[in-house]
Amino acid sequence: MNTEPKRKFGVVVVGVGRAGSVRMRDLRNPHPSSAFLNLIGFVSRRELGSIDGVQQISLEDALSSQEVEVAYICSESSSHEDYIRQFLNAGKHVLVEYPMTLSLAAAQELWELAEQKGKVLHEEHVELLMEEFAFLKKEVVGKDLLKGSLLFTAGPLEEERFGFPAFSGISRLTWLVSLFGELSLVSATLEERKEDQYMKMTVCLETEKKSPLSWIEEKGPGLKRNRYLSFHFKSGSLENVPNVGVNKNIFLKDQNIFVQKLLGQFSEKELAAEKKRILHCLGLAEEIQKYCCSRK
Repeated sequence: MNTEPKRKFGVVVVGVGRAGSVRMRDLRNPHPSSAFLNLIGFVSRRELGSIDGVQQISLEDALSSQEVEVAYICSESSSHEDYIRQFLNAGKHVLVEYPMTLSLAAAQELWELAEQKGKVLHEEHVELLMEEFAFLKKEVVGKDLLKGSLLFTAGPLEEERFGFPAFSGISRLTWLVSLFGELSLVSATLEERKEDQYMKMTVCLETEKKSPLSWIEEKGPGLKRNRYLSFHFKSGSLENVPNVGVNKNIFLKDQNIFVQKLLGQFSEKELAAEKKRILHCLGLAEEIQKYCCSRK
């Protein structure tokens, strides 16, 4: 991206919640990747008119406009699949916040559609751009895992809007897969008290070398957003991540990756490896959901 942009890709942002607002801010600010992009407008179910001088446009106009070449899908997870399909069918490139879909089959179908249309389909994974993940990646390299656990706590989240906990929490699963390779499901349980807005999902996984990994998502009122991890290796243990600095501009870093894809700067090998990981994680999330639901 050190080259001067020969042209700019027109962008529309769909959904202006937390992620969508950050995306709009990054698109408006002078960054190397933003120089290749031109924010044309945003789509929202709410009647907002404009935000900081950026005009709201209808979904129909965004789909039909020749000016719009790229869609950033930042809406609720339950709506991602439909939006991706509509924009790909309209011949637009798509960046979508994770999870791209709430089923493996839908993700595979949309990837095939993107390939047929010759368009970039990029699923954001800012958790892999965090300082904590960079620290962990360095710490685990070359070590033999004996066992590990990852617990994530947070406030309540609506399943109808954000999907089953294995999907809404897929960034934690992506961490584990990115650190330890492809995983298999051993068992999973879901404890729910809907009247208290409380849920706890406990998942037992294992690595290809049969090392056990447990992943727990616990959400409810009063629970602070926190991550606790414990990894035991033959050569020692790692208990939680020290303070490794502030995560700066992680959405912007993700945008840089997306623009590199638009410019054809990613190799086929890199794209295939990323797609394989994403589909593996979505497949595991679906397997976990089916396992939990079969035991209700």
